[in-house]
Amino acid sequence: MITLVSSHPFIASIILSVIVNLFFFTIAFSFKTDKVTDLSYSLSFVLLAPLLLLSSGSDYSVMQFIVTSLIILWGIRLGYYLLKRILITKTDERFDDKRNNPANLVRFWILQTVAVWLIMLPYSYFLTLRGNIEFNIISIIGFTIFLTGFIIEIISDRQKFNFKNNPENKGRWMEKGLWKYSRHPNYYGEILLWWGLFVTTIPFQKGLSFITVLGPIIITLLLLFVSGIPLLEKSADKKYGNNQDYILYKKTTSLLVLLPKRK
Repeated sequence: MITLVSSHPFIASIILSVIVNLFFFTIAFSFKTDKVTDLSYSLSFVLLAPLLLLSSGSDYSVMQFIVTSLIILWGIRLGYYLLKRILITKTDERFDDKRNNPANLVRFWILQTVAVWLIMLPYSYFLTLRGNIEFNIISIIGFTIFLTGFIIEIISDRQKFNFKNNPENKGRWMEKGLWKYSRHPNYYGEILLWWGLFVTTIPFQKGLSFITVLGPIIITLLLLFVSGIPLLEKSADKKYGNNQDYILYKKTTSLLVLLPKRK
């Protein structure tokens, strides 16, 4: 496997993504549970990043080590948060139309498997590079963007988690803290951190390797148009669509980017 990673990192990435997600899909399908779905997504990155880094032994740069560490840190933090949340809620409403529908469930897991591979494209390339890889101003800008997004995601997740688990807020939508300035600040942070991490790799991209920009593009498109914002907006509209305060919140609050309230 190590030889395959060092020689064909993109092929190795999809193989590992398939193995991890197939294992957890089997559990989810067999026990009709939502508890392992998000965990498998995060774990795929946590396993893949160090495997890519170490594929050619210990001949890697400090910068590559930092990128790997940030991916692992992001994956562990997100995986822990999502697992803690699902253990409390027991089920995820995103899977209400999939849990007992094998075709829908398989389609979702295939999408997740391919998404992991595509999002990791820049790092499948960058982490297996060997040679002169040193810090530069673009790298510093990229790390700054990543940390900004990471902090936004952590804060917004914590704020919503505390809000949802307060019985006094039952039947209410989240519009406090960062959620006052964006209806989906956690997704804004997620998109921002992946673009930031890609920026750190730009000085080392050559020729066709720039196609790895598909990584941050894919996560942006997924959250904006597929598995992120559309599902949550549809769910919120169903619950609160007749509430005038909620309608006002939607009209005056940015969909994604943190912005001041519209008048």
